[in-house]
Amino acid sequence: MSQQTALLVEEFGKPIIKSTTWPIPTPSSTQLLLRVTVAALNPHDQKMRDWGIWFKDDLPLTIANDVVGVVEKIGSDITKFKVGDRVFTYGNPFEKGHWQNGLAQYSIADEACTAKVPGNLNDHDVATLPVNISASAIGLFSNTHGLGIPAPWTDESKSFDYDNTTLLVIGGGSNCGRFAVQLAKLVGIGEIVVLGGKEEELKGWGATQVLNRHGGDEAVHSRIKSAVGDDPIYVFDAINPVETLYVGINALSSTRKGRVARLIPTGPHETAKVTKKEHEYEVKDVFGIPNGKPVGEAFWANIDEYLREGKIVPLKYEVADGVGLDAGKVNEVLDRYRDGKRVIQTHFRVSE
Repeated sequence: MSQQTALLVEEFGKPIIKSTTWPIPTPSSTQLLLRVTVAALNPHDQKMRDWGIWFKDDLPLTIANDVVGVVEKIGSDITKFKVGDRVFTYGNPFEKGHWQNGLAQYSIADEACTAKVPGNLNDHDVATLPVNISASAIGLFSNTHGLGIPAPWTDESKSFDYDNTTLLVIGGGSNCGRFAVQLAKLVGIGEIVVLGGKEEELKGWGATQVLNRHGGDEAVHSRIKSAVGDDPIYVFDAINPVETLYVGINALSSTRKGRVARLIPTGPHETAKVTKKEHEYEVKDVFGIPNGKPVGEAFWANIDEYLREGKIVPLKYEVADGVGLDAGKVNEVLDRYRDGKRVIQTHFRVSE
């Protein structure tokens, strides 16, 4: 293999380092080789660097699963793309060899989770999408890993009563929460109630009510019940760990079995403050990687249309200074995530 420059995790808990000897991979028959133009960081990238989530013994590795680039090579079975296309993709962290991440000059992309950059958007716009919107789509539409609301491309969507459906989104200030609101609006859910986040922003995307998340358990529960009554059977929780997952569970209907889809599946949730019996609800762990999942890949087949039509819009981002792979700047952003500081998604311009 030829070699390239990449930023690598060589030891968990240590800063990322720059390497000039990382191999340039070869795409399989269903993959593309991209020259990376933009890579974006998310909170899980810090956990990859510092904790080694998912890959305890598999080093070295690259990070950054939000990837934008120009197609350099295509596999023999590729039908949707050609050399020279500008595309964005979800870099599968479980790809053997870690070839699908963005902090390298070249990256592999699965055709099924790749889309062309629409003419009305730039590389940084679409870099806000892959990781967070994939998790939101799977969380809402997957029956196995989420709430099981019929996706708009399915036969079930033709008869589902979206207009009389209520969705509670917990974590409207998170990027996954923001995209969940947009997707709920896209399918036509009639009542989209959001806990936390900026009211004007969320209502602009389709939220019908935005609730203050502060004030303690009793006050928050009272606000939720005043807003939704006993109606919800769907709760999308983008932020709560096991200790506070009861907030969403207790918001579910007492007369119909409901589901909570959680984005932080760190173990069994605590039940001491849950007011419902175990058989009255389900908790679904959102495994937000779209590669190989029917819902994830079907969503990616439609994402460029949603973007062109303005049904999905990118989120806010910051762009790091300069062009190229700067380990120091990447470590600074990851350190801010580690230290609990407020971080707007940061993009790195790997090449022009």
